Amino acid sequence: MQLTATDLAFAYPGRPVLDGVSLRVSDGTRLGVVGENGSGKSTLLHLLAGDLTPSRGELRRKGTVALVEQELTTTPGETVGDLVRGTLAGLRALAAEIEKEAAGFESPGSPDARAAKRAGVRGGGHETGDLRRLSGLLARAEHLAAWDADRRVDVALTRLGAVRDPDRRLDTLSVGQRYRVRLACRLAERADLLLLDEPTNHLDDSAIEFLTGELVAWGGGIVVVTHDRELLDDVATAILDLDPSMDGKPVLYGQPGYLAYRFAKNQALHRWRQRYRAEQERARVLADRLDASYEGLSDEWRPPKGSQKHRRATRARIHVKAADRLIEKLEAEAVEVPVPPARLTFPDLPAMSPGWDPGDPLVELRSPRVVADDGDRAGAVRVDLPGTRVAVPPSGRLLVVGPNGSGKSTLLAALAGRVALSRGTRSVTPGARLGVVLQEAASGPAAGATAGATAGKAAQTGFDAYAAEALGLLERGELDPEHVVPVAALGLLSEEDLERPLAELSAGQRRRFELARALLHAPHLLLLDEPTNHLSVDLVDELTRALVATPAAVVVATHDRRMRADLADWPVLDLGS
Repeated sequence: MQLTATDLAFAYPGRPVLDGVSLRVSDGTRLGVVGENGSGKSTLLHLLAGDLTPSRGELRRKGTVALVEQELTTTPGETVGDLVRGTLAGLRALAAEIEKEAAGFESPGSPDARAAKRAGVRGGGHETGDLRRLSGLLARAEHLAAWDADRRVDVALTRLGAVRDPDRRLDTLSVGQRYRVRLACRLAERADLLLLDEPTNHLDDSAIEFLTGELVAWGGGIVVVTHDRELLDDVATAILDLDPSMDGKPVLYGQPGYLAYRFAKNQALHRWRQRYRAEQERARVLADRLDASYEGLSDEWRPPKGSQKHRRATRARIHVKAADRLIEKLEAEAVEVPVPPARLTFPDLPAMSPGWDPGDPLVELRSPRVVADDGDRAGAVRVDLPGTRVAVPPSGRLLVVGPNGSGKSTLLAALAGRVALSRGTRSVTPGARLGVVLQEAASGPAAGATAGATAGKAAQTGFDAYAAEALGLLERGELDPEHVVPVAALGLLSEEDLERPLAELSAGQRRRFELARALLHAPHLLLLDEPTNHLSVDLVDELTRALVATPAAVVVATHDRRMRADLADWPVLDLGS
């Protein structure tokens, strides 16, 4: 297979998304695509698949393509079996073509062959078949292992933890369950080019291990959009970064693995920041010289009035021309360098307040049990830890792990006091400040909130929402006015982004805002549920280093394998054991 993209650009109405994307994918290429949420990663996959037409550039593609999006659109009544049969239909058609082509090659002793010989046709019965076409079909079947497709689908469904019941309707499955079914089918198809959008989002460790093995052994080309740093390290032969660079274009890093990419990008960012500082200094010098040159036109340097009037005018013209020539020279030497991306500036959080006993936990749960009360899941047990004490001391650390559905999010919500316990107790040290970042479903509008109130919050700008949060904390006595953390000082969002309504921000930008809001009141304890979701790999690296170093206590629930490895020396609560 062969895929070549040259200088691709694409824009939605009023919003440019991609510009200057060039890449090449052939058999054995496994290209990782990274970038901030909203940088155009999913759009690029749709361009490569042919679902969208670029506004500029050239795209050439040879071979079959399979795209696995983050969400699977279903039709009413469609079942798992329908999806599997659709997947195998192409392989069945290939087998039928081979059978039909082979039927044209009659054996020498057949009636058709004898009749052809009597008619004087050369070559016996083989003249009715196309040997070259049959060879091509057989080679294609060999490449796709068509005879093994049913077993491959079954193995992939099993190893990915997908639903195998062929009669199960897809619209009764969760987003993650539907994704696993579609992914299993696409892996069994063995397309020439496989396009994957965040494939590890809905997989547990064993499923990711299976997927990694499949991708490494893939015979064709792969383009995978992912924030999973471990997957990039295990799979990627090159990484395309869609975030802006110094020249404003995406950068292709040709070395395999995440660590090589991280080193090369850090070096590029260092050069970019150095160049920007140098050009800012050059601009300052230019302004100073301009001021000094024109200040020289004051009366202080002129000859006394009444004498040599023509000489005064001549000297003034010479001085102005010299200043203009100097400015032209400096401007010609100047290079416009865009502002480099901001770095996370993590605040100096307190470990505890004066007078606290360092032996007392900031938050403690004893034998917690939480039962769902939301619609169809009412009565389902989300967390049940009889005889378990979860205590977080000042400057304490806790890593909460477990498979999807094991209750990690619910446990953090219980620690934060966001859900009620049906059994057990929760205690908090008086005056303890908690910064909480839960997943979207848990951190959305409170139950019972009116549509108008929700719309009003979405219409708020980031600055307005941050100010409203500060006032609310102050009224509840949870904010020390001497320790307010300014949102613009964190390096999470630009002032331009903070002046936009929250509803206009991308998922990644809203996630950054939620992190900033959790830091507003300089909390003693940070509770972070899946903090890597929707964040760029750059920010995740910076955030991980900050969490390790901060004096505040931190509890993290995550499925991210690289973050778990980075925090491996923390105490672990495994809800899957």
